[in-house]
Amino acid sequence: MKKEHVPHRKNAVLHVFIIMIIALIVVIPVSAVRLDPMTIPKWENTITGPPPVHVPVSPDYYEVNVTKFNQTILPPSMGLQTTVYGYGGLAKDGVTGNLLGFVRNSPGPTFEAVKGVPIKVKFINDLTEPHMFAVDPTLMWANPNLMPTPVAPFNPFPTGYAAAQSPIPISVHLHGGEVQATSDGGPDSWFTYDGKQGNEYFTADPTAANSAVFVYPNSQQPATIWYHDHALGMTRLNVVGGLAGFYLIRDTLDEVASNLPTGKYEVPLAIQDRVFNDDGTFDFPIEPSDPGVHPYWGPEFFGDTIMVNGLVWPRMDVDRAAYRFRILDGSTARFYNLSLSNGMNFTVIGVEGGYLKSAVNVTDILISPGERFDVVVDFSNLAPGTEVFLNNSAPAPFPNGNPVDLNTTATIMKFVVGVQGGLPVTPLPADLNPTLVGVFPNLPTPSVNRSLVLTEVMGLLDTPIMLLLDGQKYDAGISELPQQGTTEEWIIANPTADTHPIHLHLVQFQVVKRQQYIATGPGSHYEAWLAANIAAGNGVAPPWTGPTVSVDVTPYLIAGTETYPPATEQGWKDTVKMNPGEVTWIRVRFASQDGSPFPFDPTLGYYVWHCHIIDHEDNEMMRKYSVVP
Repeated sequence: MKKEHVPHRKNAVLHVFIIMIIALIVVIPVSAVRLDPMTIPKWENTITGPPPVHVPVSPDYYEVNVTKFNQTILPPSMGLQTTVYGYGGLAKDGVTGNLLGFVRNSPGPTFEAVKGVPIKVKFINDLTEPHMFAVDPTLMWANPNLMPTPVAPFNPFPTGYAAAQSPIPISVHLHGGEVQATSDGGPDSWFTYDGKQGNEYFTADPTAANSAVFVYPNSQQPATIWYHDHALGMTRLNVVGGLAGFYLIRDTLDEVASNLPTGKYEVPLAIQDRVFNDDGTFDFPIEPSDPGVHPYWGPEFFGDTIMVNGLVWPRMDVDRAAYRFRILDGSTARFYNLSLSNGMNFTVIGVEGGYLKSAVNVTDILISPGERFDVVVDFSNLAPGTEVFLNNSAPAPFPNGNPVDLNTTATIMKFVVGVQGGLPVTPLPADLNPTLVGVFPNLPTPSVNRSLVLTEVMGLLDTPIMLLLDGQKYDAGISELPQQGTTEEWIIANPTADTHPIHLHLVQFQVVKRQQYIATGPGSHYEAWLAANIAAGNGVAPPWTGPTVSVDVTPYLIAGTETYPPATEQGWKDTVKMNPGEVTWIRVRFASQDGSPFPFDPTLGYYVWHCHIIDHEDNEMMRKYSVVP
């Protein structure tokens, strides 16, 4: 068996060391000096409340500009500004409602939508300069200038390839939104400041060529969703550059919300990791897994510095009261295992698609890129002056990577309890979500079972050069064709060494179970899958040249290893952790959460499903799917 057939990463320390030396000498500019995270003062930055909120320019119509600007992200005492890409528009204070005028920030202002009230948003691309990070034109990418794919030896960065660095394509995806494909902001819907457009570009209203108008129905349950860039092959660069923000859906008939903290006591928290240069700029280190294949792409980016809501290692002064935190893992690849330093509980009330079946108290939360947790934390019984740290213990890569650095990535932020009192936790109803009554999962018996495989393609250096869903590249023929209104079971085997957070556009789904299986080696499911596809004439290794042949995983399951979703996963999900050596079952109904048809035609165009480790998504771990009548 050739090495590139094997999904697990090899122990190739020498090869990786050589690659890093090549990257440092050949690719990283001499002038770039990485900022030592140990020199960054902690707890100087302060989160004062929820972010600003977008304001419509006319009833239910918003305009949002995407621009490049400088922002204070590092502590002010350092006197450094950071260049970011950010969303901006007319905004108001998130608590008082006072109009703030035009506000641009990273993360961007929050959208506050109301269930049943559709809105239109015009996104305008005003990014006129070359990209601040190295665009890798050897990937499947937006390619606005239709440049040929270069071959080794590659140009060092800077300057890289001028035709790849400019113009910058953007595509704004409403992650978790139930929207028509034409407004989904998928990878091929990109557009540039000078009017170049992807093959799925769409605008709901006539507009300038550097803009697009999207329609968001807001017909789904109240939930914490978010918007971020999704340009093909460039998502990691644009998101690390700053293009992300919260989108909250509220419901005027939501009885649970009346028992939850509001106003200044309801704060979204976007957790992201970054690397800085000593001039305050972001660094996106170029450490390619194989510099002879992809000059500027690596399998995972892990920052050595943690920021929350665009502030590095902030503090938040809290009242002696209960707070509602809507937590987003907005990082590229880093998982966080969150806990509070004094052992306090998180009361988890919701995940991506809205409220859980029931509230649950836990002392730690494992969150992967793209996931959200809606939690209540009660500071009402703590003495004034008490300091509580939000800590992290997740290795990187997860689950078998390097441990957190106790001086840097082990701590996220600090809460400092003040003297002012407030409301404690209000008792919540036993059942939070009427669409989750009964035994979980409560979706109907699936009409279709889909057996799928996650895999990595290894290069000559025993390092990943590509990641795939079911052995297929992004531009292969569409093989997932669910029928509108039906329920399917997606049975996804993970023989790789990483946990992959898998995200489906359009739908919210339910986690059924996980089970260990014979993943690799002689007599394994992966070997049988390889053999079946080789026999079918699909080639000698992934990526397959024809439709993937599925192999039933049932004979390879390890008896007695089933695990069922914990209470914190008993809700509507759009992103789910799929662990190495396990099969994960998810149940997906291609309809609204209550089973009714979508208020739009989901059969127009296509959606995507992908790994939300964005480095993986940008290198083929993404597939199209279409809903059929």
